[in-house]
Amino acid sequence: MGSSEERVVAVIMVGGPTKGTRFRPLSLNIPKPLFPLAGQPMVHHPISACKKIPNLAQIYLVGFYEEREFAIYVSSISNELRIPVRYLKEDKPHGSAGGLYNFRDLLMEDSPSHIFLLNCDVCCSFPLPEMLEAHRRYGGMGTILVSKVSAETASEFGELVADPETNELLHYTEKPETFVSDRINCGVYVFTPDIFNAIQGVSTQRKDRANLRRVSSFEALQPVNRSLPTDFVRLDQDILTPLAGKKQLYTYETMDFWEQIKTPGMSLKCSGLYLAQYSSTSPHLLASGDGSKTATISGDVYIHPSAKVHPTAKIGPNVSISANARIGAGARLISCIILDDVEIKENAVVIHAIVGWKSSIGRWSRVQGVGDYNTKLGITILGESVLVEDEVVVINSIVLPNKTLNVSVQEEILL
Repeated sequence: MGSSEERVVAVIMVGGPTKGTRFRPLSLNIPKPLFPLAGQPMVHHPISACKKIPNLAQIYLVGFYEEREFAIYVSSISNELRIPVRYLKEDKPHGSAGGLYNFRDLLMEDSPSHIFLLNCDVCCSFPLPEMLEAHRRYGGMGTILVSKVSAETASEFGELVADPETNELLHYTEKPETFVSDRINCGVYVFTPDIFNAIQGVSTQRKDRANLRRVSSFEALQPVNRSLPTDFVRLDQDILTPLAGKKQLYTYETMDFWEQIKTPGMSLKCSGLYLAQYSSTSPHLLASGDGSKTATISGDVYIHPSAKVHPTAKIGPNVSISANARIGAGARLISCIILDDVEIKENAVVIHAIVGWKSSIGRWSRVQGVGDYNTKLGITILGESVLVEDEVVVINSIVLPNKTLNVSVQEEILL
């Protein structure tokens, strides 16, 4: 273990509005990192996990969103966790490693011995203290959290090969066309400050190559020679791949859940994973009820204290109900996210769906998806202020904001 004087900082990459288009229409209202999973903003889960890191000095959020979009959340979470959380806005894309390097002076203000780097759109149990302990044992520059997935889905991620005895990273390739390994990069890392030298080395090599190319104007015009900007450095292709097999990088495998949150469907699945985790980490956040004075609750359910749920409603499993929602008599909710100020009237049914802010679902209506988290229409999504009138059925559909549905629809995208 390290010295008690050693300090650690954590960096969470939150992306920006130019990305995350697959998350629409839910990201039309708020930044994707602030979309609630299991009743808490998406970014709240990695931040809470960082709180458990020994000797944590500060947490930084790095992204392209305007600072005002994160100001209120950053202030409240800093007070809640009693750990300084700061948002750093990138002036332009620098890549996953370049973004880290761009703020190196700030990150090193606390003279940290280690720097955690996490991607916001990752859902897992974040075993960060265990990772740090393993990293110190390995003695390398960096340790990568890895997970075992099916051979069929591995090519969607960065695949890697590690030494089974030492856990040294031997080979890394990003989204390969042919199968390499069923171990993938989880997007969670811990580094020593030596990572900055490695990133700087990539930029220096790029500058040298650019200077060489200027010697031949013909070569400079060839598409193959059009390189990335010198300060744009990708962690996977530019750092992990070339340093694999050089006793610099190691792996730590999680046996717990892991998912990537790219689409609304995956956000519903991940909300359920976090709700299940609450039973051991935060049982006070889970609702209970037997249908007498409160609603009947089955499985893992989160209900915001300001929400009003009728005692005859049946809720769960995998349901998250946000602030000021109103759930009427006889309503049935299964596997869904109900956002702020939603009204679900008497005897309405919501299954495998996300109901947007200020929306209303009429009496005896049904909003339902098939429950396939990986397909575009696998869950039903209602954007903000969607009105579903009485006795209307909405199946496997996406409805953009401010629509009124007075007829039933199935497998449609309503713009």
